[in-house]
Amino acid sequence: MNFTKRLIGIFLLGCAFLSAGAVGTDTLKVAFPQDTVGLHTVGAEADSLAADKQVKKNIWKKISDYFAKSNHYDRSKKIDFGIIGGPSFSSATGLGIGLVASGLYSFDKADTTLQLSNISLFGNVSTTGMLVVGVRGNNFLPKDRFHFDYSLYVLSLPSNFWGVGYEAGNNDENKTDYSRLKFEFKPKFLFRVFENMYVGPAINLQYVKASKMTEQALALLGGNPDLEFWAYGAGLSLTYDSRDIITNATRGHFLQLEQFFYPTQLGNEHRFYMTDLTYATYHKAWKGAVIAGEFHSMLNFKDVPWPLLAAVGSPNRMRGYYEGRYRDKSIVEMQIELRQHIWKRNGAVLWVGAANVFPEFRDMRLKKTLLNAGVGYRWAFKQGVNVRFDVGFSKNGLGFAFNINEAF
Repeated sequence: MNFTKRLIGIFLLGCAFLSAGAVGTDTLKVAFPQDTVGLHTVGAEADSLAADKQVKKNIWKKISDYFAKSNHYDRSKKIDFGIIGGPSFSSATGLGIGLVASGLYSFDKADTTLQLSNISLFGNVSTTGMLVVGVRGNNFLPKDRFHFDYSLYVLSLPSNFWGVGYEAGNNDENKTDYSRLKFEFKPKFLFRVFENMYVGPAINLQYVKASKMTEQALALLGGNPDLEFWAYGAGLSLTYDSRDIITNATRGHFLQLEQFFYPTQLGNEHRFYMTDLTYATYHKAWKGAVIAGEFHSMLNFKDVPWPLLAAVGSPNRMRGYYEGRYRDKSIVEMQIELRQHIWKRNGAVLWVGAANVFPEFRDMRLKKTLLNAGVGYRWAFKQGVNVRFDVGFSKNGLGFAFNINEAF
């Protein structure tokens, strides 16, 4: 816990420093009028009020200018960076405050056809005691011959547990508490084999610790589950990507197949495998509208530890569901989203989705399909980077989320 708090502190301190730098320091120079020495007179008070108004005006102007400039990529900078914060709420995390930072840059500024590389840093603190900090990014190297993608985060969260399987998650009486600490690092390096097709190695490193498990939770897991472990995975990623903008696509297709192996030879206590398949497609409809669709499946085989089982609910899929209430070895899920530009930097989305968790394909049942729908607001923070506020409706309630970049 101390390790996580230190990371949160460093993250917030850095963001505060960057935010101050973005707004500027000129404001501080006028914050203390120099004509307040001696007795106050009516004229001095008037001058002081005028100075205060000017300070406030300067602050709001700087903030306004900052956000106005943030929507345009500045090629003169090594990295065009910006920060914004906002609220969040879900049944899993309670009321929270999130801070996200986005940076755009290019490995070859002379090549205007090369997609901009991006980095996103995020942090969130909530009333339930949740703490999370992380970073993710996509790098497009010169001539688009190589891609380097990565994600890294640390999460500490008082959580709920219902057991494994659809029936367990569907039973309200199964609900019990525990605390979860998780670290995950997932980098991959891809080589272009032909236009829009990439292949390369990937690594997945995870640390999980479950604590404060109740007797009921232990019983749901069979009495003697793994409560702390490292998972070391290595595999291969095959990707076809013809999207125009990776963070906010308006056209193109994305197909990704990842196969990870977690053998005992790498230090794992349990041997298991994971196959992850994603297909997404994007099409322009009428003026300012994009219709996006995504299909995703995650299949686990052999002796996969229970915290790494496929779970319904995340900031990007089945938004509004309590993450992990429904979990099992495998999941199949899909969503369709209508994205509509409304005015200037403002937009809105509507989506519907569905998911099914199961231990084996032969156990899939249509009646166990979980449905999802939602609405969201979009604000163009930077070129191709949207800040999003989503409200997702689920079988068990609703949830609010604040995040950066489109869900898929």
